Amino acid sequence: MAAASAFVPTRFVDYRPANLVLDGLSTGAADVLRLDFSPDSIASLSCMHVIEHVGLGRYGDAFDPAGDRKAIAELKRVVAPGGTLLFVVPVSGKPRIEFNAHRVYSYQLVIELFEGFELIEYALIPDRAEEGGLIRHADPDLTARQRYGCGCFHFRKRLA
Repeated sequence: MAAASAFVPTRFVDYRPANLVLDGLSTGAADVLRLDFSPDSIASLSCMHVIEHVGLGRYGDAFDPAGDRKAIAELKRVVAPGGTLLFVVPVSGKPRIEFNAHRVYSYQLVIELFEGFELIEYALIPDRAEEGGLIRHADPDLTARQRYGCGCFHFRKRLA
């Protein structure tokens, strides 16, 4: 976020706010379950390696097995129609919870969770170096062969 703020005014919010002072960057505390944004108000939102932790208590949050789905509903609520969302989570062929560290999602599950959004691009950082680095326009079948890859989903919220 610090690098992006050198080019575009950026607001960074986190459960544990960053103590940074940079031109073009504002920071603050936020709870992804109760975002302080109006519905359909954010043109571009990034949520990277957050959702997989929500509701597992690792960072002092309350235990809630449905925490990730509630947080996703909140992301979907605030993104403006036509707006974009960069969503990054661990992916594999089989969704699972590694308590209390994180959840791992399948490609298909993420697509289902973002009903009402169009997938613009999917990129994968595979868990095996011999499969390459960042693979743009990755085949979901490759994701299914991962134990712990990194799935990067670029979505656009459909117009009402």
